[in-house]
Amino acid sequence: MDSDITHAMIRFGFGAGGTAPAATNARDWLHAQLKGPDPALADPSFANLPSGADALQARRTDAMQRKRILAAGQPLKGNFKPLSRAMFLGDAKAQLDWTIDTPSPFRERLVWFWANHFTTSIRQGGIEALVGPFIREAIRPHVTGNFTNMVLAAERHPAMLLYLANAFSVGPNSPAGLRFHRGLNENLGRECMELHTVSLRAGYTQTDVTNMAKLLTGWSVNPQNQPTGFMFRPFAHEPGPQTVLGRQFPPGEAGGIAALRFLATHPTTYQSLASKLAWHFCGDHPPQAAVDHLATVLTDTKGNLGAAAAALIDLPAAWQPLTKIKTPFDYTISLARAAGITNAPVGFHLGTLRKLGQPLWAAPLPNGWSDHGADWTGSDAVLARVDFGFTAAARAQSTTPMDVARSSLGPLLHPATATAIATAGSPREALAMLFAAPEFQRR
Repeated sequence: MDSDITHAMIRFGFGAGGTAPAATNARDWLHAQLKGPDPALADPSFANLPSGADALQARRTDAMQRKRILAAGQPLKGNFKPLSRAMFLGDAKAQLDWTIDTPSPFRERLVWFWANHFTTSIRQGGIEALVGPFIREAIRPHVTGNFTNMVLAAERHPAMLLYLANAFSVGPNSPAGLRFHRGLNENLGRECMELHTVSLRAGYTQTDVTNMAKLLTGWSVNPQNQPTGFMFRPFAHEPGPQTVLGRQFPPGEAGGIAALRFLATHPTTYQSLASKLAWHFCGDHPPQAAVDHLATVLTDTKGNLGAAAAALIDLPAAWQPLTKIKTPFDYTISLARAAGITNAPVGFHLGTLRKLGQPLWAAPLPNGWSDHGADWTGSDAVLARVDFGFTAAARAQSTTPMDVARSSLGPLLHPATATAIATAGSPREALAMLFAAPEFQRR
C-alpha cells in the first residue's frame, strides 16, 4: 500500500477499513471527502433516529413514568424502562457503526473533532437521549460549512441548553425573575466564550460573561418545537441592551444571535480554532507556522470550515511521521476497522470505551476529552489496551493476521512487529500483538 495513502487513512481518518480509498492519490482522496453534505445523514441507519424534540419528549415521559412508579410504592428496578436509554443506545450504535465502516473517514474525524469542541455530556443535565441528536443536528451539517452557523446550531440546541443549565436561566429583571425570584445561570455565557469561540486570549472580563449570559436568558426548550426542540421564552429574558467585549447588543432573541455571530468571527476565535485543528491533525505541539496558516485561512474565508479542512491536507506538518498517541476512542475505532468488526452489539463498543477511560459522550467537563497524547499513556491505560486487543482479536473477521497488519499499517509496519506476528502461537495472539504494537497506537 502507498505510504501516503496509509498515512492519510491513519492521520486524517481512523485507519484502514471500511471502504478502501478509490483514489491512488492520497490528497485527492481527502479533498473529495469535503464535497457535498454529510453522507451519514442520508444513510438508512440514520433515517429513524429521534430528533432533539423527540428526545426531549422521551425525557419528559421518563420523568412522569418514574414518578408514577415511585408514587405506587413500586421499585424502579424491573419496572422502569427509560425511553431515553433506548434512544441513546440506538443513536450510539448507528453513529459508531457508521464511523467504523464509513467511506469518508476524514469527514467523520472532523465530525468527532467538532463534537468534542462543543462538548455535551451525559454526565449532567439529563441529556442521555439528546447527545446523539445534537451531533446529527448541530455538528454534522456544518463540518464543511461556516463556523458561525455551527456555533448558532450548537448553542441553541437543547442538549447544550440543558447540559449547561441555560434552559433554566432567568434574567433577574425579567417578568419571570421579578415574579419568581429565579436567577441567572452563567454557564453557557462563560463556556461559549472560553471554550467555543474567543477563548481566554480575548481578555474578556467577568462583566462580559455576565452580560453574555443575560443575552442568552430565555433560550430554552420545548418538546413540541420540531425538529430540535429550541424555544425562546421572552418572559424569562433580561430586558435592556448588553455590552460584550466593547460591543453593544439589543435585547431579545436577536440580540443573543448577534452576539454569537460577533464572537464566532472574532480574530481570537480563529486563532483558537487554528491551534486546536493543528494540534489534532499535525501532532502534539504543532509548528507555529501551521497554526498561523490555518488562522489566516479561517480569517480570509470568514470561518469556512471546509476551507480550513482543505488547508490541513496541504500542511507539510500534517505529513510528518505519526507520533500522536491515539485516544481510546481512536484506538477502538481503528482496531474495529482493521479487524473488520462491523455491526457488533453496541454494548461491546460502549463497554470497551468505558474500560479504556473514554466512555461515549461522557466527558467529565465542558472542555471535552484531552487531545494530548501524554494524557492517555498511563500504565493502567496501556494494559487496558493490550487486554482489549486480545479480546477483540477473537472477533476479527480475518484469520490471516499478516494480511490485517499489511492492510492497516502498510509500509509503517515495523520489522519486529512483523516477526512477532509471524511467529505467534495462534492467529488470535498474532492479532493481539499487532493491536498492541507501538505503530498501531499512533496516528
